Amino acid sequence: MTPNHVLRGVYEILDERFVTDRCVNGDARLDRLYGECRWAEGPLYLPAWRQLVWSDIPNDRLLRWDETTGAVSTFRSPAGHANGNTLDAQGRLITCEQGNRRVTRTEPDGTITVLADRFQGHRLNSPNDAVASADGTIWFSDPDFGILTDYEGHRADSEIGACRVYRIDPATGAVTIAADGFQAPNGLALSPDERRLYAADTRLNEIRVFDIHDDGTLSDGDLFATCRPGPGTFDNIRLDAAGHLWAAACDDGVHCYTPDGTLIGRLLIPETVSNITFGGPKNNRLFITATTSLYSLLMSVTGAPRVPAGSGRRPRDRY
Repeated sequence: MTPNHVLRGVYEILDERFVTDRCVNGDARLDRLYGECRWAEGPLYLPAWRQLVWSDIPNDRLLRWDETTGAVSTFRSPAGHANGNTLDAQGRLITCEQGNRRVTRTEPDGTITVLADRFQGHRLNSPNDAVASADGTIWFSDPDFGILTDYEGHRADSEIGACRVYRIDPATGAVTIAADGFQAPNGLALSPDERRLYAADTRLNEIRVFDIHDDGTLSDGDLFATCRPGPGTFDNIRLDAAGHLWAAACDDGVHCYTPDGTLIGRLLIPETVSNITFGGPKNNRLFITATTSLYSLLMSVTGAPRVPAGSGRRPRDRY
């Protein structure tokens, strides 16, 4: 095994598999694409436009970076203190507006549809991250970060009294509890075959993995990984095509785990990391939001393809 703390540019090798799996063969330095945020999160690559949208939560705006020109512009402001962003099966933008305490969809004409803002008549806490499956199901996490202070939302008491992962039914729009037992559910990720859902808990500092049943319900969930002792705290998560799970770990950079949950390496980032996503024409550019900045790293691994078995390829986004 390779000794711990072997450095190769931006990569820290903790296990020989970080090398043999070719996770370290990309660029040796980060590109800083923008640096004027207060707290950046929620990066989402839009391949049809070759643009990236992300959230600057305290400044209450969604920003857009153009890959062809490098220009940054405002996508939406105000934005409901938006946090996580994803695309649904129709290529529409899904946004967790933690200030407005709701999950919304941006239609092709720019209008906004509210998908979820209450559970059993009570207002949600502050939706944080979301993923969408090919059949139209949307899962989202609902911690209390946006109601604790006025910095990233609006200070308020929780009407629900719990922090959970919820499911929006594609046929009825009903909001149901998908998974419970969290202290602060945060980042979510689907396996490429959409048979497993990964969920990070920031306060428990662990990632759980759930089997998705045919009726859309989840198993009780198994522990996938805990954050290594030190400054790290899990935020959002993404999978690559080889099955590695990459996790934003705040002051401990970006972690890389094998499919069995072994930490094999990390990316060294000069600011506190919030979120990550894969993108670019080959889906091998990792975009990293970290405190004030948007970074990118051209890598030798590619993001997990979203090609669910039997469903064909997903439509391209329309933004």
